[in-house]
Amino acid sequence: MEKKSSSPLKSILTIVISLAIAGFFLWFALKDFDYESFQKSLSKANYWWVLFAACFGIAAYWFRAVRWNLMLEPMGYPVSTSNSLWSISFGYLMNLTIPRSGEVARATALYGVEKVPVDKSFGTIILERVVDLVCMLGFLGLTLIFKYEAILSFYKNSGVNINPNKILIGLSILGLGGILFFVFKKRLSNVPVLDKIINFIDGILQGLTSIFKLKQKGKFILYTIGIWVSYYFAAYLVCFALPETSNFTVADGFFIIVVGTLGMMIPASGGIGAFNLAMKYGFMALFLAVGKSAELGGEMGLTYSFISLPLQIVIMLVMGLISIPMLAKARNKANSKKEF
Repeated sequence: MEKKSSSPLKSILTIVISLAIAGFFLWFALKDFDYESFQKSLSKANYWWVLFAACFGIAAYWFRAVRWNLMLEPMGYPVSTSNSLWSISFGYLMNLTIPRSGEVARATALYGVEKVPVDKSFGTIILERVVDLVCMLGFLGLTLIFKYEAILSFYKNSGVNINPNKILIGLSILGLGGILFFVFKKRLSNVPVLDKIINFIDGILQGLTSIFKLKQKGKFILYTIGIWVSYYFAAYLVCFALPETSNFTVADGFFIIVVGTLGMMIPASGGIGAFNLAMKYGFMALFLAVGKSAELGGEMGLTYSFISLPLQIVIMLVMGLISIPMLAKARNKANSKKEF
């Protein structure tokens, strides 16, 4: 009984903590904020550009769904694009409630409609994150080439202090743990409790290595490009909605997507607060890099964030809420087929 009651308590605590993090960052971002200027900027915004950006935001869902199918196929699980799309949408919806819960929710949802083992689909999701990280590093490289001054300014304004020694120690510990796991894997599997854990890890590893078994590597690369091109335009096109940022260049778009991703990595509910603060500092850096006022840049960054972030959340809510009846329908259909 105690075990059952602890799970809801843990979920509630996670939600409360993520909301507290969001509240803190939002308060910090809105300090000395000029609400009158903000309202004027919103009144002058061209929301047709926002609608155009939303189309790319939704397109990224579809590209991710068809790419996921390519990763699951080598393991012997042909999945319909519809089921993978709505599983992804459900996962993003769960991320709005409990940060980082979407990956497990997505794998569980897919199991309900396609019976793909959770450990194997979860392994492909981890692989997706690795691929996404590589793409993100690509955008960071482009930003370093074309917007080095803005990156340097953002680093100084944000107060981020990265200690390379700590990163190296962390990677060394992970590497040593992996080596020990493979060396003592057979012995550990003899312990009943550890056997299930090892099987789960094996399933994840199968998912991770599925990329090497892909039959259509070209399509995988094209869909990956499609995902990140969609992300790019979903972020960049919002700039054209505001007169003050409508002259932003393609390189400025690289910078915005990098800074925005960094903000979304913080475990705040829906990225609220953290994304807003990241955009405030990011736009300050962009404005400073071209000799404009940092204060104006901060105001425009916040204005941009209060258009872009709600757009992302609305897409997550709409797609996520639609996914619930669609997954239920697919689950009932799968169960009825099983009975016959």
